Amino acid sequence: MNNHPIVVGIDGSPGARRAVWWAAKEAARRHSPLLLVHGYGIPAAFYNETAPPQDWLADKEKQSRDWLAEAAEIAERADPDAELYTESFLDSAVPLLISESGSATMVVVGFTARSVLGELVMGSTGASLAAHGHCPIVVVRGRDGRLISADDPVVVGVDGGQGSVAATGLAFEEAALRGVSLVALHADEGRERVSLDAVLAPWREKYPEVTVQEVTTREDPRKGLLDWSGRAQLVVVGSRGRGGFTGLLLGSTSHAVIHHADCPVLIARSSA
Repeated sequence: MNNHPIVVGIDGSPGARRAVWWAAKEAARRHSPLLLVHGYGIPAAFYNETAPPQDWLADKEKQSRDWLAEAAEIAERADPDAELYTESFLDSAVPLLISESGSATMVVVGFTARSVLGELVMGSTGASLAAHGHCPIVVVRGRDGRLISADDPVVVGVDGGQGSVAATGLAFEEAALRGVSLVALHADEGRERVSLDAVLAPWREKYPEVTVQEVTTREDPRKGLLDWSGRAQLVVVGSRGRGGFTGLLLGSTSHAVIHHADCPVLIARSSA
């Protein structure tokens, strides 16, 4: 039993509903509690007042309860045995989820272009969650109509940097939990091939049951990851990178993977 919860940010959007389903299945695999949270935030217009107008607060509290109740129903359908909790906060979404990440196994958010939480993976707010969160972050996304099979592999982007070391360990763990193979994608830009072997070796020893397919590409790593996302059930990337994966969360590669991947994206945290 893992006592650290998987935390899901809720905002009533279709993306958040998909995130709840994904997180409930992940919590079941990890034997972790599931915590559904919604932060409705006090608008800046009320900051100089002692409290927001009562009608505003009552409406927001009701909406928050309704969204959380709907999300709880989805989680219970995904896993009837889930250890499930819901909480509503006055905090805004990003500060709330950063705070919750300090005691979470992972934080899960949905991707919907027009949702409140959709903003978490765009611009400065997305960078804030990636930069200041204290645990892995999952953005649940995928192309409508694409059926992800339970046999599809986990894919990890490997560049030999400290960020990809953390990502590789988490990718092996996810592949082992699912009983599927792992694809280790390496963008070859002239560095020695030994970097890939060195990163994989300790995790192969720890997870001998995981079959690994090593893929080296000379093409843009964004294209490689996006191509594989159409055949994967999860893509894992590091929060920092070097070479082909540099700036994965802050630059164009980040936006490409998170905005266009055909499966959920897991962002591993690195202390380095």
